[in-house]
Amino acid sequence: MVVGTIGSFLAIILANQNQQTDQSRINELTAQYQKDYNEYQAKVDAQATQLSAQYFETFNQFATRPAAFDAAGVTELQTSDIIVGDGAAITKESSFTAYYIGWNPTGKVFDGSIEGDALKAPFDVTPGGVIPGWTQGADGMKVGGVRELTIPASLAYGETGSGADIPANTPIKFIIMIIPTPEKIDAPAMPPELIKYYQAGGQ
Repeated sequence: MVVGTIGSFLAIILANQNQQTDQSRINELTAQYQKDYNEYQAKVDAQATQLSAQYFETFNQFATRPAAFDAAGVTELQTSDIIVGDGAAITKESSFTAYYIGWNPTGKVFDGSIEGDALKAPFDVTPGGVIPGWTQGADGMKVGGVRELTIPASLAYGETGSGADIPANTPIKFIIMIIPTPEKIDAPAMPPELIKYYQAGGQ
């Protein structure tokens, strides 16, 4: 009886030690991952700042372009080149990088790259990753170009809409400026041990 009790007691002690060791390992991995992620984010922010300094003056001139338009008159996709680029041509299958301003028929800007006196990080576009109006509307542009897109609801957010500023069946407009795609900065991968820990409900 005594031997069994001592054995159980030792098992509990060992289990606690193992748990403490595991938690120590998790804490170590978490700290390293957080450090790596912070370094990654700093690089992303630095790149965004550099690109903003390079392109803000050019793109900011279009900040006053949004204005009210006749929604009923938008029945098909319309494009208008403001600046014709001199870089590589964009197709419907292209991935590209852009700054943009989007507005609804009242002239309200619902999203955009301009934030005060700077530009946010540019938008990376991939085939199938944007509304059809973007995919079709950017077709034929060249890097360095600026184009206005007038997009019917059927090629935008359709019967679903998108938030309060884009009700169902609402056409929208965009100004997009395609820039050379900057160097890709890879985000750090979360260690498998951490993934397993959180999937198991770790806190």
